[in-house]
Amino acid sequence: MAINEKFIINLQGKSYVTYEGLLDLAHQRNLKSIEVELIQIPTTENNMTAICKATATTENATYTDIGDASPESVNSTIVPHLIRMASTRAKARVLRDLTNIGMTAFEELSLESVENIEENLTLQQLDPPTKRQLETIKKLAEELNTPINYENLTKKSAGSLISRMLDEVKRT
Repeated sequence: MAINEKFIINLQGKSYVTYEGLLDLAHQRNLKSIEVELIQIPTTENNMTAICKATATTENATYTDIGDASPESVNSTIVPHLIRMASTRAKARVLRDLTNIGMTAFEELSLESVENIEENLTLQQLDPPTKRQLETIKKLAEELNTPINYENLTKKSAGSLISRMLDEVKRT
């Protein structure tokens, strides 16, 4: 039994599994129960950090792990729900052990990690096409006798355009 690809998120070439996917696979592996215990309530003294312990049980074994959440590790819309996020992170971690999935769960990512990924994706989407990409597009456009609008062309969209143009060249 393997994890369904629909439960894998790819960000910047790195794969992350979703909690939903871990739970699905755990049920396939006869998950009997999953329980969460609140270990630390978020207070000003502990920098508003919630910590939860999750325990997952199958017919053959019991797995335990913890998860935490604080205003520094989640986005602002999640801050009112720190305990639930700590619970989800703990369950994701324990289900990774139970299912033998080594990749990090998307829900485990800190706010900083997600922001860095989003920032890098945004920057990549804004990168102008390379000189070589422009030369390739020009050559393919001439070969296909197709006018090309170079405005708003990014490195990413140039790559997609080249792929489509190469497919078209193969068909002709």
